[in-house]
Amino acid sequence: MRHQLDFSHERELSLEELKRRIKSYIPAADFTMLEKAYNFAKNAHTGQKRSSGEDYFIHPLNVAATLVRLRMDMDSIVAGLLHDVIEDCDVKPEEIEQEFSPEMAEIVVGLTKISKIKFKTKEESQAENFRKMVVAMAKDLRVIIVKLADRMHNMRTLQYMSDEKQKKKAQETLDIYVPLSSRLGINSVKGELEDLCLRFLKPDIYYRLAEKVAMKKSERKKYIKEVIDEIQEKLLHYSLRADVTGRPKHFYSIYKKMIARGVDFDQIQDVLAFRIIVNNITECYKALGIIHSSFTPIPGRFKDYIAIPKINNYQSLHTTVIGPKSERIEIQIRTFEMDEVAETGVAAHWKYKEDDKNIRRNLEWVQELLEFNQSVESNAEFMNVIKTDLDIGGIFIFTPKGDVKELKYGSTPLDFAYAVHTEVGDHCVGAKVNGKMVSLRHTLKSGDSIDILTSKTQTPSREWLKLVKTGRAKSKIKQFLIKEERDKNSLIGKEILDKALKVFTTSLKGLRKAGELDKLIKNFKLPDEEELYVRFGTGKITPKDLVSFFPSVDQAEDKIKEIDSYHKQLSKAVIRKTRKDNAILVEGMDDVLVRLALCCNPIPGDPIQGYITTGRGITVHTTDCPRIDAGDFNRLVSVEWNPEFGFKHPVKIRVITHDKPGILSSISKAINSYGINIRSALAKSLPDTKGSFIFEIEVKDYSELLGVISAVEALEEVISVIRV
Repeated sequence: MRHQLDFSHERELSLEELKRRIKSYIPAADFTMLEKAYNFAKNAHTGQKRSSGEDYFIHPLNVAATLVRLRMDMDSIVAGLLHDVIEDCDVKPEEIEQEFSPEMAEIVVGLTKISKIKFKTKEESQAENFRKMVVAMAKDLRVIIVKLADRMHNMRTLQYMSDEKQKKKAQETLDIYVPLSSRLGINSVKGELEDLCLRFLKPDIYYRLAEKVAMKKSERKKYIKEVIDEIQEKLLHYSLRADVTGRPKHFYSIYKKMIARGVDFDQIQDVLAFRIIVNNITECYKALGIIHSSFTPIPGRFKDYIAIPKINNYQSLHTTVIGPKSERIEIQIRTFEMDEVAETGVAAHWKYKEDDKNIRRNLEWVQELLEFNQSVESNAEFMNVIKTDLDIGGIFIFTPKGDVKELKYGSTPLDFAYAVHTEVGDHCVGAKVNGKMVSLRHTLKSGDSIDILTSKTQTPSREWLKLVKTGRAKSKIKQFLIKEERDKNSLIGKEILDKALKVFTTSLKGLRKAGELDKLIKNFKLPDEEELYVRFGTGKITPKDLVSFFPSVDQAEDKIKEIDSYHKQLSKAVIRKTRKDNAILVEGMDDVLVRLALCCNPIPGDPIQGYITTGRGITVHTTDCPRIDAGDFNRLVSVEWNPEFGFKHPVKIRVITHDKPGILSSISKAINSYGINIRSALAKSLPDTKGSFIFEIEVKDYSELLGVISAVEALEEVISVIRV
């Protein structure tokens, strides 16, 4: 039977005791490397003291002990002993590599803070250190497990630091290391860190909870024993043997319940947690049946994490029942293997070398972090992704194929789309949830089945940033918007530069052929040709700056004025092109008469095609409109929706309903609930006691239309809703 792990600070820990503990789970362990690391680290830290006044070496020794409690492999334990020698003892990475191994040096270097670089703020320093650690843990996950053990011991001895440092370290732990331990499935570490964070961030609440729990300790201990005896008796009656344990919940867990329910400690009933550990999955469900037949289950409080494991591979059955003396008790039911994984998470797999591939396959989020590290320039944005996305826990959503994605509470179809793939997110126009159309702002619930609808013409907008909850989705949307702006500036800049070079009787092609373009790029200290165009497009490099590259040109001032004039003309054209009162942008044309076709009535989000109509300018149709003559290429022009356009578009929907009194009012309320204006409504009766309504409404884009259709479809009397 596995007891709750004890991570207490040990002042008198010896090497022999450490070896004894390791032998309990690695019987054939070779201690040669461990002994060498022990002596190496002890000598390196000689004379160093901690804030508590203790010898510094007691810290790496306790870190190693924590890794032993998590049953980590020998390399991890050795890394725990050595983790501070590079940063604090001027030991070179090459020395670690030579004395131990290249693999060991890589782990220790991954744990070493960036201390020699000076940053403007401590936040920047924190972000850079974490980004460095992300790169290291992508190569070897043991880096972060050793780091968690390091943080655990630091939090255990945090009382020796100043109040300011205590709060800062505790907040960082709550923001980053608690979610990390959750993602790794190391619940024993997660619970311990949460309680320690509460102790230093909200000491008044922590000590009040400690006092309340202690006041009823003897009474609670007696009750726990009674419940354990009764549960075991019930299980044995059905010939089921199990280990049953019970304890009060972690203080932080109780605190979260108090906040969520807006009540005081005395009003929290389910503060006791019991665990039933059996031999196999069949016995898990048998035990659940016995518990539910013996005690009254609380409706809505049963969760099956065996059939649908959490993203960190956690498996267990959770239920809350009315126990003896009418007390609410939470019961977890799992196998011995599930219990080991629940307590030590991914660390449990290091005992079995053949499981290494499974670890990598189930930790795709580490690679995602690495992708973010490479694609996100802002430290603040990177840390925001880390803080919001690491501890996902919340809702389970099903794909059409039955696969499961775990998302944060409050997530929308856009969050799900970006969780599937960036391309799916970028082109998402709506979704079907449980078979019904919903808008992009729809809030998903656990158990929903979702099918994402996409369109090649759909692209992210700034409004989407208000709809998503996950850091991944926000980051991907921002990346698209930045790239879109950069591409636009690049096109403008290339045109300005080409015109400027013509004034100097040359061209981009000429410079490239003569090998002068690279010199021009080097002259402005730029990384590549693309950046040259962007700088000209944004005005960071001006035509006047170009003169420095052509110092011998006569009448330079006249030429600068000519280029400046062209620059202003082009800028005005661009401004006209993106003017907010133009719903449609026409490629290569400004101030041209544009109208939307009445036959197909396109709205933003629809794929569109421009068609030149004699005497009437350009008529815009949907690409599948039968009125377009696709073979008449001379009359087709490329058009696109203006993302800056903010006006409403008229569109008609037909609603077929059961003919019941008050249905018109119900539909109108559903439409108005979206803030949508109804321009007109026509109603008529159909055979078989059905009703037909045609509403002309004003919507911003296709996404908003989907939301309205979804709201109307949700009405019980409605049979169908289609766009006409």
